[in-house]
Amino acid sequence: MNIYVANLAYGLTDADLRAVFTPFGDVESARIIYDQVSGRSRGFGFVEMASRGEAEAAIVALGQTDLQGRKLRLSEAQNRSRNFVPLHAEMPANEENDE
Repeated sequence: MNIYVANLAYGLTDADLRAVFTPFGDVESARIIYDQVSGRSRGFGFVEMASRGEAEAAIVALGQTDLQGRKLRLSEAQNRSRNFVPLHAEMPANEENDE
């Protein structure tokens, strides 16, 4: 299960994030998202855990936990692809205007 982790301290590393979740189970990946221009953390990241049960336990246990002076906000990550439309994709034609 993929977990969205928000309100991260800007100095937190991927290794720090992994260490927070490891007590709850097998962490497959932990990554903080960085701004492509500035290289600075955007204050959120994702943790992928092998087991849904372990991930749900981590969300419950760590929700609102203080980490480096900031309260974590956690939820199951949503799949972006369902709302994502590439810029080069053709939009469906409006049938009413195709006269």
